[in-house]
Amino acid sequence: MSARETSSLAPTLLLSMPQMQDENFERAVVLLCDHTADGAFGLILNRPTTTAAAEAVAFDPPLERRNGPLLWMGGPVEPQRGWILLGEAVDEEAHTEVAPGLYLSTSIELLRRVVQVTPSRARVLTGYAGWGPGQLDQELASSAWLTVDVDPVLIFDTPADAMWDQAIRRLGAGPGSLQVGQGVH
Repeated sequence: MSARETSSLAPTLLLSMPQMQDENFERAVVLLCDHTADGAFGLILNRPTTTAAAEAVAFDPPLERRNGPLLWMGGPVEPQRGWILLGEAVDEEAHTEVAPGLYLSTSIELLRRVVQVTPSRARVLTGYAGWGPGQLDQELASSAWLTVDVDPVLIFDTPADAMWDQAIRRLGAGPGSLQVGQGVH
Protein backbone atom coordinates (compact mmCIF):
# COMPACT_ATOMS: atom_id res chain seq x y z
CA MET A 1 0.00 0.00 0.00
CA SER A 2 1.44 3.38 -0.91
CA ALA A 3 1.53 6.35 1.47
CA ARG A 4 -1.30 7.95 -0.50
CA GLU A 5 -3.52 4.88 0.09
CA THR A 6 -3.13 4.85 3.88
CA SER A 7 -6.37 4.31 5.74
CA SER A 8 -6.47 5.96 9.13
CA LEU A 9 -6.06 3.90 12.27
CA ALA A 10 -6.72 6.93 14.48
CA PRO A 11 -7.96 6.96 17.08
CA THR A 12 -6.34 3.90 18.59
CA LEU A 13 -3.74 2.99 21.17
CA LEU A 14 -0.40 1.77 19.86
CA LEU A 15 1.50 -0.66 22.08
CA SER A 16 5.19 -1.01 21.35
CA MET A 17 6.53 -4.49 20.88
CA PRO A 18 9.64 -5.73 22.70
CA GLN A 19 11.74 -5.52 19.52
CA MET A 20 11.24 -1.74 19.41
CA GLN A 21 14.82 -0.45 19.33
CA ASP A 22 14.05 3.19 20.17
CA GLU A 23 14.30 3.69 23.96
CA ASN A 24 11.70 6.48 23.69
CA PHE A 25 9.13 3.82 22.88
CA GLU A 26 10.12 0.93 25.15
CA ARG A 27 6.85 -0.45 26.61
CA ALA A 28 5.10 2.66 25.31
CA VAL A 29 1.36 3.18 25.11
CA VAL A 30 0.69 5.83 22.46
CA LEU A 31 -2.63 7.51 21.76
CA LEU A 32 -2.66 7.75 17.97
CA CYS A 33 -4.56 11.00 17.36
CA ASP A 34 -4.02 11.48 13.62
CA HIS A 35 -2.97 9.10 10.85
CA THR A 36 -3.05 10.22 7.22
CA ALA A 37 -1.05 9.75 4.05
CA ASP A 38 1.07 12.72 5.18
CA GLY A 39 2.12 11.03 8.46
CA ALA A 40 0.90 10.32 11.95
CA PHE A 41 0.73 12.09 15.31
CA GLY A 42 0.38 10.57 18.76
CA LEU A 43 1.06 11.09 22.45
CA ILE A 44 2.88 8.65 24.71
CA LEU A 45 0.60 8.14 27.70
CA ASN A 46 2.72 6.25 30.22
CA ARG A 47 5.77 8.48 30.80
CA PRO A 48 5.18 10.66 33.89
CA THR A 49 7.91 12.98 35.11
CA THR A 50 8.47 14.11 38.69
CA THR A 51 7.99 17.76 37.67
CA ALA A 52 4.75 19.62 38.31
CA ALA A 53 3.34 21.00 35.06
CA ALA A 54 3.10 24.43 36.71
CA GLU A 55 6.89 24.41 37.20
CA ALA A 56 7.54 23.75 33.51
CA VAL A 57 5.42 26.62 32.16
CA ALA A 58 6.19 30.32 32.54
CA PHE A 59 2.72 31.73 33.19
CA ASP A 60 2.13 35.48 32.91
CA PRO A 61 0.88 36.49 35.38
CA PRO A 62 2.51 33.80 37.54
CA LEU A 63 0.37 31.19 39.27
CA GLU A 64 -0.32 31.45 42.98
CA ARG A 65 -0.30 27.66 43.31
CA ARG A 66 2.64 25.82 41.74
CA ASN A 67 2.00 22.16 42.47
CA GLY A 68 -0.93 20.69 40.51
CA PRO A 69 -0.68 17.78 38.05
CA LEU A 70 2.60 16.25 36.93
CA LEU A 71 4.06 16.86 33.52
CA TRP A 72 4.09 13.78 31.26
CA MET A 73 6.44 13.12 28.34
CA GLY A 74 4.23 12.90 25.26
CA GLY A 75 7.10 12.03 22.95
CA PRO A 76 10.53 12.95 21.69
CA VAL A 77 9.43 15.41 18.99
CA GLU A 78 9.26 19.12 19.90
CA PRO A 79 9.65 18.63 23.68
CA GLN A 80 8.99 22.34 24.21
CA ARG A 81 5.45 21.93 22.85
CA GLY A 82 2.62 21.29 25.32
CA TRP A 83 -0.65 19.41 25.14
CA ILE A 84 -3.59 18.97 27.48
CA LEU A 85 -5.45 15.66 27.28
CA LEU A 86 -8.82 15.61 29.04
CA GLY A 87 -11.33 12.89 29.76
CA GLU A 88 -14.23 15.34 29.70
CA ALA A 89 -15.37 18.13 27.39
CA VAL A 90 -14.58 21.73 28.27
CA ASP A 91 -14.99 24.96 26.28
CA GLU A 92 -15.91 23.82 22.78
CA GLU A 93 -13.45 26.18 21.12
CA ALA A 94 -10.56 25.20 23.38
CA HIS A 95 -10.34 21.52 22.46
CA THR A 96 -10.69 18.86 19.79
CA GLU A 97 -12.26 15.47 20.41
CA VAL A 98 -9.60 12.93 19.36
CA ALA A 99 -11.57 9.85 20.46
CA PRO A 100 -14.92 9.33 22.17
CA GLY A 101 -14.53 10.89 25.62
CA LEU A 102 -10.98 12.22 24.97
CA TYR A 103 -10.21 15.83 24.20
CA LEU A 104 -6.95 17.50 23.23
CA SER A 105 -6.06 21.17 23.62
CA THR A 106 -3.11 23.55 23.46
CA SER A 107 -4.97 26.47 25.07
CA ILE A 108 -2.86 28.37 27.61
CA GLU A 109 -6.07 29.51 29.35
CA LEU A 110 -7.21 25.92 29.70
CA LEU A 111 -3.74 24.91 30.88
CA ARG A 112 -3.92 27.57 33.60
CA ARG A 113 -7.29 26.16 34.76
CA VAL A 114 -6.08 22.55 34.66
CA VAL A 115 -2.94 23.36 36.65
CA GLN A 116 -4.90 25.29 39.28
CA VAL A 117 -7.95 23.00 39.57
CA THR A 118 -6.35 19.64 38.60
CA PRO A 119 -9.28 17.63 37.21
CA SER A 120 -8.94 13.89 37.83
CA ARG A 121 -9.01 13.04 34.13
CA ALA A 122 -6.41 15.42 32.78
CA ARG A 123 -2.84 15.05 31.56
CA VAL A 124 -0.40 17.81 30.71
CA LEU A 125 2.11 16.44 28.21
CA THR A 126 5.22 17.79 26.57
CA GLY A 127 6.39 16.72 23.13
CA TYR A 128 4.75 14.19 20.86
CA ALA A 129 5.38 11.11 18.75
CA GLY A 130 5.43 11.77 15.02
CA TRP A 131 5.86 9.66 11.90
CA GLY A 132 6.55 10.76 8.33
CA PRO A 133 4.51 9.58 5.31
CA GLY A 134 4.22 5.79 5.37
CA GLN A 135 6.59 5.40 8.35
CA LEU A 136 4.01 4.16 10.85
CA ASP A 137 2.52 1.84 8.23
CA GLN A 138 5.96 0.28 7.70
CA GLU A 139 6.45 -0.11 11.46
CA LEU A 140 3.04 -1.76 11.78
CA ALA A 141 3.83 -4.10 8.87
CA SER A 142 7.05 -5.14 10.63
CA SER A 143 5.09 -5.90 13.84
CA ALA A 144 6.70 -3.10 15.85
CA TRP A 145 3.29 -2.07 17.24
CA LEU A 146 0.07 -3.69 18.37
CA THR A 147 -3.20 -1.78 18.43
CA VAL A 148 -5.93 -1.76 21.05
CA ASP A 149 -9.10 0.29 21.37
CA VAL A 150 -8.88 3.63 23.13
CA ASP A 151 -10.17 3.41 26.69
CA PRO A 152 -10.19 6.44 29.03
CA VAL A 153 -10.16 4.08 32.05
CA LEU A 154 -6.86 2.60 30.88
CA ILE A 155 -5.47 6.09 30.19
CA PHE A 156 -6.53 7.93 33.33
CA ASP A 157 -7.16 5.25 35.96
CA THR A 158 -4.25 2.84 35.39
CA PRO A 159 -0.84 3.49 36.97
CA ALA A 160 1.68 4.46 34.29
CA ASP A 161 3.99 1.54 35.09
CA ALA A 162 1.12 -0.96 34.65
CA MET A 163 -0.55 0.57 31.57
CA TRP A 164 1.41 -1.34 28.90
CA ASP A 165 0.93 -4.69 30.67
CA GLN A 166 -2.81 -4.12 31.13
CA ALA A 167 -3.25 -3.02 27.52
CA ILE A 168 -1.42 -6.16 26.28
CA ARG A 169 -3.66 -8.32 28.50
CA ARG A 170 -6.73 -6.73 26.88
CA LEU A 171 -5.57 -8.36 23.64
CA GLY A 172 -5.62 -11.75 25.34
CA ALA A 173 -1.84 -12.07 25.61
CA GLY A 174 0.44 -12.06 28.59
CA PRO A 175 3.28 -9.50 28.46
CA GLY A 176 5.78 -12.33 29.04
CA SER A 177 4.53 -14.16 25.94
CA LEU A 178 5.77 -11.38 23.67
CA GLN A 179 9.32 -12.00 22.61
CA VAL A 180 11.58 -10.23 20.19
CA GLY A 181 10.67 -11.34 16.68
CA GLN A 182 7.23 -12.62 17.66
CA GLY A 183 3.87 -10.94 17.56
CA VAL A 184 0.43 -11.84 18.79
CA HIS A 185 -1.37 -14.12 16.34
